[in-house]
Amino acid sequence: MSPLPPGTAQRRVTWSPSVTLVPTHHCFNACGYCSFRRPPLPGSLTSAAAPPDALGAAEASHLLRQRPLAREVLLLSGEEAPASPARRPWFARLLALSRLALACGRLPHTNAGPLSLREMAALGRLNPSMGLMLEGLGPAYDRLHRQAPSKRLEVRLAQLEQAGRLGIPFTTGLLLGVGESRAERRDALELLALLQQRWGHLQEVILQPWRPDGAAALPLDRARQDDLLTTIAEARAILPAEVHLQLPPNLWPAERLIEALEAGIDDLGGIDSGDVINPAYPQPTPADLAVRLAAAGWGVRPRLCVHTAWIPWLPLPLRRAADAVAQLLASEHTFELREP
Repeated sequence: MSPLPPGTAQRRVTWSPSVTLVPTHHCFNACGYCSFRRPPLPGSLTSAAAPPDALGAAEASHLLRQRPLAREVLLLSGEEAPASPARRPWFARLLALSRLALACGRLPHTNAGPLSLREMAALGRLNPSMGLMLEGLGPAYDRLHRQAPSKRLEVRLAQLEQAGRLGIPFTTGLLLGVGESRAERRDALELLALLQQRWGHLQEVILQPWRPDGAAALPLDRARQDDLLTTIAEARAILPAEVHLQLPPNLWPAERLIEALEAGIDDLGGIDSGDVINPAYPQPTPADLAVRLAAAGWGVRPRLCVHTAWIPWLPLPLRRAADAVAQLLASEHTFELREP
C-alpha cells in the first residue's frame, strides 16, 4: 500500500506512553492460561501480611524514573480475595501508588480485578480511567475460569455496570482464541454495546489474541489472523462509534497491522518497554510503528490513558491533572519516543 496522495487527510491511530507497576503477582484466582500469577503463600489467606513481592513506594518511584516519558501508570495487580485480611492493605497500596503517580505528573490507570462499590469509588477519585477485561462468554471461558471466582461472567458484568453508574471512563476487552465460537464473540460484543448504550462509559474495547507464553510462544497462524480480522470488523459494526478498538501490537503480526487498522482498530494501547502479561512477545517501539504506518499513510499519535471525549467526565482535580499531563505529552512527543 502506498502513502496517501498529497492533500489527503492522514488516518491516525493512537497509543499511550505507559509504564506498568505490579503491586503484586500473587492472586487468589487460578486461570487456566495465566503466566502472570503467583499462587498465594501457605497461610496467606488468613493473614494480613503483605506478599513478599509487594511493590513499595521506593521501588515504584525508581521504576517511574526509568520511564520519564511514560505518562500513563498502569497498575496491574494480582487479586486478593474479597474476605481476605490482606484485602485492606492490598487496596491501600493501590491508593498509595495512584497518589504517587499523580504526584509525579503521571496518570494512573488501575486494573486490579473486581472491586467493591466503595473501593471503585475511591480509586475513581484518583484514576482518570480504570479497566477490567470481560474476556468472553461461553463454555471455553467457563473451563478456564473454574478456579477463578472473580472471572465469573455475572461478576464481570456487575463490575462494568458499577463503573457505568459511577461514571468512570472504562476499558474492557475480550480474550480471543481460547476455544470460543465466533457467535460467542458476537454475543459478548453485543453485551458491551448494550452497556455502552446505557452508561456511555466504555472508552475502549481491547481485542486481545490469546498467545501462549514462555517456551510455548509462537506466532499466530494465518487462519487465526484471518479469523481475528473478521472479529475486528464485526466489533466495529456492533459497538457504538465512540468506543475505541484496541489491538496490542506485540500480539499481532507487524506485516498485517495495516489490515487490522483498516478493519476497525484505532488504538494500540499502552506501550511500555515490555509486556508483563506476555513477556515472550516483545513490544515494538513507537518509533518503529510510526515508520511502518507512515509508509501506508497512517499517523501515530500519543494519548492519555483517558481518551479525550471522556475528560469532561472527570472530577475537577483529575480534569486539571489530565489537562496538565496533556500539555506535557504534546511537548514531549512530536512522535518519536526518545527513550528505549
